[in-house]
Amino acid sequence: MHHSARTAHRSPVRAARRLAVVVPLVCALAALVSCTKQEEALTTPCGVVVDGSGSAAAVKQGFDSEEKLKHSLVEFLTDQKCGTVDFAPITRSSRSSSCRQDQVDLDPPHDANTDQKVQRADARRAAALAALAELKCARTQNGSDVWGALARIGETVPDDGGTPKLLVVSDFDQSDPEFILSRQDLSTEAERAKVIDSLVRKRGLPGIKGMEVFPVGLGMQYSAKPSEADDFQAFWVEVLEGRAKAHVDNQYKR
Repeated sequence: MHHSARTAHRSPVRAARRLAVVVPLVCALAALVSCTKQEEALTTPCGVVVDGSGSAAAVKQGFDSEEKLKHSLVEFLTDQKCGTVDFAPITRSSRSSSCRQDQVDLDPPHDANTDQKVQRADARRAAALAALAELKCARTQNGSDVWGALARIGETVPDDGGTPKLLVVSDFDQSDPEFILSRQDLSTEAERAKVIDSLVRKRGLPGIKGMEVFPVGLGMQYSAKPSEADDFQAFWVEVLEGRAKAHVDNQYKR
């Protein structure tokens, strides 16, 4: 009985000693977990407009929208800290085109054990695949209704997470069944204003006010005609900045 009493006396002591070792270890691990830095939330709403017209093909006179999309999209999504990305195709009738892809969440829900860098990289790859799928579809609906695509992306991208950013992979050569820009006189500011007024009366302005527009390929079809290239770019700058009140940034222009 005396031995049992001594054992009973020592057991709480041993337990206390074990606890004295375990508790600091648990606390240290808890501190390590609590100090693990979470990635900053991605909140910028973004949009991608992809040109599927003939002038965007990988041919001598084309500007190869697929190549430009592959080289600019992931960089754009990363640079601009895009939290979501929506899509709009450029086809012969962009607003009604069936080629539009669903929104991709670029900052998916996660828990403490999630590797956010890997998760976000996977989401950006999913967005790139969606953009290429949209381009493939748009090529079956040949045409270049840039105005309609800008209107559609303006209606699609949410505006509740900061300034929306739009990547527009197109030469901007508006050409649809009802309007062909290359047949218009863009040689003076007054003539350009007349063309814009006509389009606004018939189609309204794209709802992209306050958004940042990053063109990729704008005016590339005029590479051998500098004077026409200047007039063409001036036309679109007036449309986007002067009338629609967006901001044009050439960071990704190639």
